[in-house]
Order: sequence, then C-alpha cells, then structure tokens
Amino acid sequence: MKGCSACRPEESGGSTAPPPAAAEAPEKSSFQLFCTFRAHQLPVSGIAPHPASPLLASASDDRTWRLWDLPRSGEKVARMLLIGEGHSDWLSGCSFHPEGSRLATTGGDKTVRLWDFSAGRCVLLLAGHSQPTWGSSFHSGGHVLASCSADGTSRLWDASSGCCRLILRRHGAPVNSVAFLPCSDLLLTCSADKTVMVWDGRLGVSTATFRGHRHPCNHAAYSPTTNTVASCDSRGAVHLWDTRKPAAPTGVVDAGPHGANQVAFNQSGKLLAVASGDCLVRLVEVESCGISTLSGHRRSVQSVTFDLQGGTLMSAGSDGLINVWL
Repeated sequence: MKGCSACRPEESGGSTAPPPAAAEAPEKSSFQLFCTFRAHQLPVSGIAPHPASPLLASASDDRTWRLWDLPRSGEKVARMLLIGEGHSDWLSGCSFHPEGSRLATTGGDKTVRLWDFSAGRCVLLLAGHSQPTWGSSFHSGGHVLASCSADGTSRLWDASSGCCRLILRRHGAPVNSVAFLPCSDLLLTCSADKTVMVWDGRLGVSTATFRGHRHPCNHAAYSPTTNTVASCDSRGAVHLWDTRKPAAPTGVVDAGPHGANQVAFNQSGKLLAVASGDCLVRLVEVESCGISTLSGHRRSVQSVTFDLQGGTLMSAGSDGLINVWL
C-alpha cells in the first residue's frame, strides 16, 4: 500500500527464514542475565516473541522496528535480520501474526501498520484512531487485529482488507493495552481510567470490569492455564484477578513507587514478570505473591516477555538495550 514504506534486511544480508523452534524447557522460577545487546539507540518501547521460532521483534522511539535472531546456547550475540521503516513518529509496540509471517506495529503517528516479511514491506496502513496508538493484538485465527489508542477506544480491523469492523467505546480515558484471549473472541483492555475490561469482540460489548486500581493502568495480561488476569499501574501496583470472580483482586503486589509499565505471564501462569520504572525486572510468584528482582538495565524497563517454553525471559528498556535472561 502506498505510504507504508518497507522493511529491509540487515546490510550483511542475513536470511529472514525462521530457524527451527527451540526444544521445550523445564519450568523456571529464577533467571540470570545471559546476554545484553543494543537493539536501538533510542528507547525500546516494546518487544514481541515470534510464535514459533527464537526470533524477537523490537519497536523503538527511533521510528523503526527490528527483527532479531536471538543468541543460542554458547553464543551471546543477537543478529539483526530486518529493519522496518515507515512510521512518521515513535513506535509504541509490536505484535506477531499467529503464523509469524506478519508483524503489526503501533505508534505516535496514530496508525497501525501491518508488515509482511515475504513481501519485505508494509502491506496495510490502518488509519482511524484520532490519537497515538498504544498496542495491538491478533485474534488466534489471524483474521482480525485489535488496536488501542489514547483516543479512549479500541478498534477491530479486518487483517486482510484493513477495514474497521468495530469500535469499542466504554473506557473514559486512553486505552493503554489490548489483547485477544487465546482461542477466543474475548479481548482484554486496560485504561488510564483505572479499570480493566473484558469484551466480547463479536458484539462489541463489555462483559466484565475489574476495579481496584487507584492509579492509571498501564498494561494487562491473561494466563489461559490459570484463568488469571494481571494488571499494573503508574504507581507500581500489580493486581491479580480471577476472571470468574472480577469483583475484587485475588492478590495485590506493591512494586512501587515507580510505575509498572508491562506484565507478562510465563507459559504455566505461575510466574509473572513486571517491567518497572526503577530499572528493575520483578518476578512475582503468582500463588504466594512473593517478589524477586533482576537488575541489568540502566533506565526504565518498558517491556518484558517470555519465550513459548517459559525458559527464557527477555526485557527491553529506555536505555535501548534488550536483556536475555536464562
């Protein structure tokens, strides 16, 4: 599509073909820093793991996204495979299509862009939000893409045509994160209005609202193995919720006073990673709410994610670095 711009391979000409998936790793509750690499010169706003291979996408304030081949056993160097250029302002995040062949990006230019790796370019530019877009998430079937924005709405887009299917309006402030629940038409959103909501993506109605945060919510995540929602806010409070009993949180963790920017469950749902504004990654044992910390960033940690097996943790920060923890 005209105006989308392109993604280009690194100058050394590395292949973009996904390497074989990593072998399944055992359950882990503690991590050590394995390697650090500079992903961008400016802050890294978001990272996303490839759904099948040891690849990682990063989005940055430098207006680009990058695709990385992560270090393997015995190696400590990440290899950049692609650079995507086309956004006219900072990027806020990125998310993979379930098949891993496409990447969605969001940012300060109010758009959502869909990039196709085989075509080597942006193939869809989704315009409609009136304020910066903060995040995106694909339906597990890959046919619908959800986005959220500072304009207080979430939108559902046809991932093939780029047409807006539905606009979700109930939050009273910017919507800071959006995520489809796995194998479901339900969506999870959180907002600066201090609430977390579950939506029916077919009908466009809110089916549950979680109230309890005293400060704006920055991010929310869901664990399908435990039916648990985790949400975090601008003063570092992390709330745990049972989706079947939304009236009150089942646990509250104080990770403040600095803001908690993002949360991520490991595969089992027993461990929660928290990206904190005080340069730390916090690990929360979900059942006991016990906390441990990982230090390795020089500035605020903006994004955290686990690989598919839960044996590798990755974090990214305002220092432009990505840390890989094993």
